[in-house]
Amino acid sequence: MSSDEKDNWSAEKYNKSAFFVYSDAYTQPILDLLKLKQGERVIDIGCGTGELSVRLQNFLGDDGILVGVDASEDMLKRARENGLKNSFCCDAQNLILPENFNHLTGTFDAVFTNATLHWCKRDPAAVVRAARKLLRPGGRFVGEFGGYMNCTGVRSAMHQVLLKRGLDPIPLDPWYFPRAQEYAKVLESQGFEVQHASLHPRITPLPGHLNDWLYTFARNSALASMNDEEARQMIQEISDICEVDMKDESGGWGIMYVRLRFVAIRPE
Repeated sequence: MSSDEKDNWSAEKYNKSAFFVYSDAYTQPILDLLKLKQGERVIDIGCGTGELSVRLQNFLGDDGILVGVDASEDMLKRARENGLKNSFCCDAQNLILPENFNHLTGTFDAVFTNATLHWCKRDPAAVVRAARKLLRPGGRFVGEFGGYMNCTGVRSAMHQVLLKRGLDPIPLDPWYFPRAQEYAKVLESQGFEVQHASLHPRITPLPGHLNDWLYTFARNSALASMNDEEARQMIQEISDICEVDMKDESGGWGIMYVRLRFVAIRPE
């Protein structure tokens, strides 16, 4: 991210409203697919506040290396505070290793990513090309992100609220939620051999109100052009639409997440 670009992410809001993203329970399935080995070289695309990255870093040990990449300096600052040793700020859709990491190009055993690629709507294939370049021959690209029907309900409500104001929701919608077979084709188009690609629905309880989730994930993306009062009204309208399906009798909120998990190999 260049110095004149706005950082749309808040580590504080993320840790408060979305800590479930890096929880042990929700990350174990993709870690089972990653099959990490001590001493490996791994790059984590979209490392965020680093909780999961540091766990992987500690597992790899002194003979291994984990490099965290994120588009947000605020998130990376928190990741470094959490103990992440190696990191740099970069848009995953224009991923170039900085000079101090450039010698690692083509040597990584694994490129890993969790809860990031659905933000790469502009050029999903660019991330895949970068992953292939980073990996050694035989290396693996393993990840999980939002897939087809992710955030169902809340996403359509957001579109309704935008349309009500005469706005086209398609360009404002920040998310890329492909089907498994669709993403497999993207991987194959960049020279990967796809070993696994599947969708996994998961009802996810939220730690607070849906409004908090929307402020974390939609305020500075789909609603970035709105002033604070407009955004507040729109977020409340979205929650009002979703309440009948997403709020339970005890007052708790949940959201339907659908995760796309994949494993792809760079050929020898």
